[in-house]
Parts: sequence; structure tokens; C-alpha cells
Amino acid sequence: MLIIGEKLSIIAKRVREAMMKKDKGPIQEIATRQWKEGSGVIDANIGPAEDGGEELMQWMVTTIQEVVPLPVCLDTTNFQAIEAGLKVHNNQWGKPMINSTSNDPERFPILELGVKYNCDVIGLTVGKGGLPADAEERAHIAAEIMGRAMEYGLPLDNLYLDPLVLQIATSQDHARHVINAVKMFREMNDPPMKTIVGLSNISNGCPKTLRPILNKHFFVMLMDAGLTSAIADAHEMAEAMKERSIISDVMAGKEIADKQKMTEIRKTVDVIMGRTLYAHSYLEM
Repeated sequence: MLIIGEKLSIIAKRVREAMMKKDKGPIQEIATRQWKEGSGVIDANIGPAEDGGEELMQWMVTTIQEVVPLPVCLDTTNFQAIEAGLKVHNNQWGKPMINSTSNDPERFPILELGVKYNCDVIGLTVGKGGLPADAEERAHIAAEIMGRAMEYGLPLDNLYLDPLVLQIATSQDHARHVINAVKMFREMNDPPMKTIVGLSNISNGCPKTLRPILNKHFFVMLMDAGLTSAIADAHEMAEAMKERSIISDVMAGKEIADKQKMTEIRKTVDVIMGRTLYAHSYLEM
């Protein structure tokens, strides 16, 4: 399981301020912590970065790789910023990753960068037509992305299919569609396609106490479906791996000694699978 450390995002105030000031300290501290917690790639999310994006991405890539011997996932909608980052990426630490192409024609050129720089590319199963309705529509979009990748000359081994995780608080049905989509993606090629999710999207908008619970249970369920990678909190995912066996036991109908934990698992799995309606207080109901 490949974990792409998610913590270097412009959405976070501390990271955003460090980016704007070109302050290496916080960036390198967070990157190092994620590496030590088990991340295999570090995500550098600079947002749209319409002004100064090329310089910012280059600064982020070099700042991260000065202290961490890992590849970087270049996360922005700015095509020029991605290429600028790829030019300075130290491939000694592994192939860079681009987040992302999709079924939007504006994102097709990302595949050209993937070929030119021998990158891994995330294929987000969404297009200009709106959000995919279910697992089947995600699979249809995935097939189109796969076909386009081959047309551009990108090996399918360099493509990670992303089924688009949405907030469970506002789009509950999509949680199970994502799980089913991961299963379907893996059946679309031999060897199976690589899959990836932006994991913590599932708990966006949820109370702070619930977020790690939802993240960890969803992660285990996706692993069981065959997920190969996640943009996530490496520390949380390490905890999820430790809990995987008891979560799987409870999902299989087995009793465990910790009754409170068993109830937490059952209620969380039922919410993710849509068997009960999500509410911020679902664990108390």
C-alpha cells in the first residue's frame, strides 16, 4: 500500500503561510514527519497557483527533496507549474506523480507530461459533465482515460485510477460507489489497474472527533476492495493497519471482546455502506 502524504496542502493555514513567505522550516518539518510516519510519496498541493505557480512548485519540490529521499506528487491545475516542478524533481528518489488528468479535455495534456517525464499520473474519473453517478459511470470514465493514456503513449502501469471520494456528510451514497468502483477498476486490465483515493475527503465537514474514525474504517474497506494507494495521513493509516484485523472480524459478523469498539465498527461500516443514514451523532444513536 502506497501512502502519499497529504499534509503539505495550501488549504492548511501554516503551510499556506510558509509557501507565501518561502519559509522552508515548516515545509521540511511536515515533509520529514510524513516520511518517518510511512509515506512513500509527498504530495505538494499548491492550489491553482495562477500567479507565480512555476516558481512556487519548483521551490516546493526542491525544499521537500532537500530533506526527504522520496518522490513528490505535483498537485495543481496549473500545467506550467507541474512541468516546472518536474524539471527540478530528483528522480533518484523515484518517479514523480502528477495529480491529475481526468475526462475534461483541458486535462488531457497532463498525459503528455507523464510520457515526457516518465511520471505516474492520477486519472480522476470525472469530466466536464458533472460528478459520476455511481460505480458504473466511474468505470466508464476510467475506461476512456485508460484508452486515452495508451493513445498518448503512457504505460497503464504509470496510471492510477481515482474513483473520486466525496463527503459522506453530503453525498453518503457515493462512499459505497467508490468501494465498488475500486473493485471494478481492478478488473479492467491484466495485471490489475492501480487505484488511488483522496481518502480524507470522506470525512470533510464531519466533527473533528469523527474524522479519524471514518477515515480509518473507509481505508480498511477500500483495502479489502483492492485499493493500492491513498493520499492520506500516514499516521492515521498506520493505525488503521493495526486495527484492520478486528475491523475485518466485525465486518464478518464475529464478536470481539471490546464491545464499545465493536459497536463503533458496526455503526461506521453501516453508515459507509448506506445501511443507516449519516448524522454527526451516528455513534450515539
